[in-house]
Amino acid sequence: MIQGDADKDLVYYPDRAFDYAILSQTLQTARAPDKVLGELLRIGERAFVSFPNFAYWRVRWALFWGGRMPVTAALPISWYETENIHQLTIDDFRAFVAERGIAVEQAWFLTGNRRISSAAANLRAEHAVFLLRR
Repeated sequence: MIQGDADKDLVYYPDRAFDYAILSQTLQTARAPDKVLGELLRIGERAFVSFPNFAYWRVRWALFWGGRMPVTAALPISWYETENIHQLTIDDFRAFVAERGIAVEQAWFLTGNRRISSAAANLRAEHAVFLLRR
């Protein structure tokens, strides 16, 4: 395992250096998520990408009824303490990879510790994990 700053360090790895590259709970914190994902798929044959889903129904509910950014299990700190700079949804990510011709081999949608179906995952999933390849 190698850990580093995805915004800066991925350019130093050679093409296809890894079978799998993992970007866990980081895409939404990257300064340039499109470049980070491109580099991830350059250095890995496949990539796992996970992120909190900002369209999860509890997040929507908290915004609608409370008018404030929610604190949830997947988003456990206040807006001013978070490193999140790009709030994305599952549907945003699906469109993002489709526009770039990136294949989704598999996707998992989670709420708490429970896996849920892909049906209405944008509304029902708190967290998403995608397995990608070029």
